[in-house]
Amino acid sequence: MLASVFGVPPASPRIFSDLNALFLLAVGAGYYLPWREPTRYLGYMWVMGPLLKGGGAVLFLLDYVYRGSPASFLLFAASDGALALLTLYALLAPDRRTK
Repeated sequence: MLASVFGVPPASPRIFSDLNALFLLAVGAGYYLPWREPTRYLGYMWVMGPLLKGGGAVLFLLDYVYRGSPASFLLFAASDGALALLTLYALLAPDRRTK
């Protein structure tokens, strides 16, 4: 199981794993809309990028520091933080297509 790779027990009850998988699939599918029409779905990108990914990175770091979660979880903090920063940069960058 993937949980053992990160040094944690599997989720119990298993519905938690199923719900997390559903959440991840829905978030991934949700990126289709801004990919097709980025200016129309800027709000979605703000929520899913800096807010969700940035918040996730902070929570992973706090969990590592205060609850002693495995050091392998810092990989999630790094990846979420990088995605948050990249999305923030893309949202704040001037539109280069108008030049």
